[in-house]
Amino acid sequence: MTEVLATTPGLFPLPDWAKDDLSDLKGHQKDDLISGDESGDIVDAYATAREEVVDRQLEAGLDRVVEGQLRWDDMIAHPLCVHDNVDTRGIVRYYDNNNFYREPVVEGDLTFDGDVADEVASAHDVTQAVLPGPYSLADLATDEYYGDDAAFLDAVAEFLAGEADAFDGVETLFLLEPSLVENAPDEGEDERASEAIDTVASAVDTEVVVHTYWGAIPEKPYAHLMDADVDAIGFDFVSDHEANLYNIQEYGTKDSIALGVVDGQNTLVESPADIAERIEWVDDNVPAQAFDTVYASSNTELFYLPQNKFEEKLDALADATEEVSL
Repeated sequence: MTEVLATTPGLFPLPDWAKDDLSDLKGHQKDDLISGDESGDIVDAYATAREEVVDRQLEAGLDRVVEGQLRWDDMIAHPLCVHDNVDTRGIVRYYDNNNFYREPVVEGDLTFDGDVADEVASAHDVTQAVLPGPYSLADLATDEYYGDDAAFLDAVAEFLAGEADAFDGVETLFLLEPSLVENAPDEGEDERASEAIDTVASAVDTEVVVHTYWGAIPEKPYAHLMDADVDAIGFDFVSDHEANLYNIQEYGTKDSIALGVVDGQNTLVESPADIAERIEWVDDNVPAQAFDTVYASSNTELFYLPQNKFEEKLDALADATEEVSL
């Protein structure tokens, strides 16, 4: 029997009170962005906000709870942006949308940091961790140390494997890989991307989901991704349901699957019945495969949304799993 679990790929909007308090504490300049050495008052404000968003997920009834990544100024690049051997430089457009991130320039060895694991450990009842996937993180970063694209990707994968190994007590790890869609790897690089994902996945004894969004992965990179030893691949059924369905029908997928069936960037709140219908539509269109677990999720991170809409979408996701018939 298929288990349907409500979850998210993390990166939540800050509660409204926290935006005001942290604005006063941090200021408004580039030098006041997160660097990993914040003052005690800033640390305490984030800790309180983190507990609040964890409690809100529990109240909604989500099956997997994340800490929310509230400290992440950079949606994918954060683990590098706080590393001692990485310099953050100019502001760069995040793919082709209206969000930006600080360009992380790697200037030294990517040694273990532990920043993300510390965030997860500081919150109660967290059952799912979130990291950037190695291909996307390497794609968004600049290398001034390793000197070779393949070596750099390997180094980023080893770095993320160390960060993932530090997680304690989580049941699921989401690896966010939007670059597999937005800047898909070329021939040869697609196999290396799959191997890099393997490196991270093998570091943890938990369910690993490679979550992709903003469209569908091209066929060849998708076929190579199927070789990665992960438990599930995530598909954006908001942005492009036909191309994602084609990949699944043509190449199959893992025994479990993550479905982006709630729009993480649109304030229109889907009804639980509509979300359940989307999940059932995917299942009906891949009759040759029965899934062990379906992770019902938003397609993208949810920080784009105002707090009230974000919370309503959490409620809708959790309620939808009660209506799904698989």
